Amino acid sequence: MPIPFVDLQAQYRSIKSEIDAAIAAVIEESAFIRGRYVERFEEEFAAAARIPHCVSVANGTDALYIVLRMLGIGPGDEVITSASSWISSSETITQAGAVPVFADIEPDYFNLDPLDVERRITPRTKAIIAVHLLGQPADLPALRGICDRRGLFLIEDCAQAHLAEIAGRPVGSWGEAGTFSFYPGKNLGAYGDAGAIVTKDPGLAAKCRCFARHGADAADKHNHIMEGINSRLDGLQAAILSVKLPYLEDWTRARERHAANYNDRLSALPGVVTPKVRPGARHVYHIYQIEAEQRDALQRHLTGRGISTARHYPVPLPFLKAYSRFGSTESDYPVAAAARGRILSLPLYPELTEAEADVVSEAIQTFQTASARSRG
Repeated sequence: MPIPFVDLQAQYRSIKSEIDAAIAAVIEESAFIRGRYVERFEEEFAAAARIPHCVSVANGTDALYIVLRMLGIGPGDEVITSASSWISSSETITQAGAVPVFADIEPDYFNLDPLDVERRITPRTKAIIAVHLLGQPADLPALRGICDRRGLFLIEDCAQAHLAEIAGRPVGSWGEAGTFSFYPGKNLGAYGDAGAIVTKDPGLAAKCRCFARHGADAADKHNHIMEGINSRLDGLQAAILSVKLPYLEDWTRARERHAANYNDRLSALPGVVTPKVRPGARHVYHIYQIEAEQRDALQRHLTGRGISTARHYPVPLPFLKAYSRFGSTESDYPVAAAARGRILSLPLYPELTEAEADVVSEAIQTFQTASARSRG
């Protein structure tokens, strides 16, 4: 049988009765916009994230944009973010009126390199967006220290890092705010777009909530304090997320077990580098990414065996056509540039069976061993 990269149907089948009941309840009550299901999920996710305030929004991209705007970032400002991420991490900076400034990544962890961040700070820098790529926390102690010394805001893009932590503290708790995506394929995924903002600052939470609700007063939706946007988590998605949330820790442990099994099988193979985990961090393995010397040939080999793989993110952000105006070269971001031809993401999701994971590992072992033998 083919092995998919992710199997959302398997997850649905495992909790089908609960999901179906939650959807039916929302429809029965016509609780489609705001209401008790949304409020309940906000409370539950704040508790799970161990951060006091949660503002639900329509998606993770909106979450970043809203935080930037409510921190007062706009024209004339610069915001530093990772050269390796999904475009939401940078396009929201431009949408807020500021200028994205990219910094290179660490060779071992694929997250922002604090040393390169420091080199790119200018008098116009107002914030750093730290992306916890693949489920691995960025070096938050170092980045928080930079922000404190330089008077900058720290925003955490936690879209791939539900329940990740570092130095005993959860992601999202180190910055002024953390933003989450609940896109269907995330570790905690809705059945459509959904997102959230978490923060320890009640004032910032109130501003974000107001801006996301057309700038309306919390007590009177017809009294608009400011111009805002329409970014609301709907009742159906909130109810679905509330069903899934109690399972998230067990699902995360399953991801960790699969990652450990892959590491055991693949770490000694010639031409393969398995993921490194930052000391003191919990990597939640939204994506299990290896580096392979013959990545393209390996991917073709796995495809031929019915094993789905992916490349996250094959073109670093500075090299996209969308950012050609900056004239970036590979020498500007050497680590991100070097990684682009080596990275390969393997199937990893809670419902993956040990037998399926063994098939993946064996296929990689067969290819790498044959390749090493042919090179003599």
